[in-house]
Amino acid sequence: QVQLVESGGGLVQPGGSLGISCAASGRIFPANALGWYRQAPGKQRELVATIAGGGPANFAESVEGRFTLSRDNAKNTVALQMNSLKPEDTAVYLCYAQVWAREYWGQGTQVTVSS
Repeated sequence: QVQLVESGGGLVQPGGSLGISCAASGRIFPANALGWYRQAPGKQRELVATIAGGGPANFAESVEGRFTLSRDNAKNTVALQMNSLKPEDTAVYLCYAQVWAREYWGQGTQVTVSS
């Protein structure tokens, strides 16, 4: 069983920066994917960024160049640094893990970009 606990999030002005992180407990291996999805009100859940197997992170086109993803396999954590935030980045951000055939989700953390 894998549990994901997010931290961070909050309110930030457009153009600002914010970091969120996720701590995973349970059996997760470097080859397994960790990352973030987000869901805005009235919209479908969408990929933000994931990373697995020591390879480069995979980003949604909408956040490429503005967001960075870092993973610490020793601590089983994954962090998303969000820069140049836009109002359309407002959403609940959910930590995600894919451990072999199973998917796991955190409860989510709210990120609101507004002046």
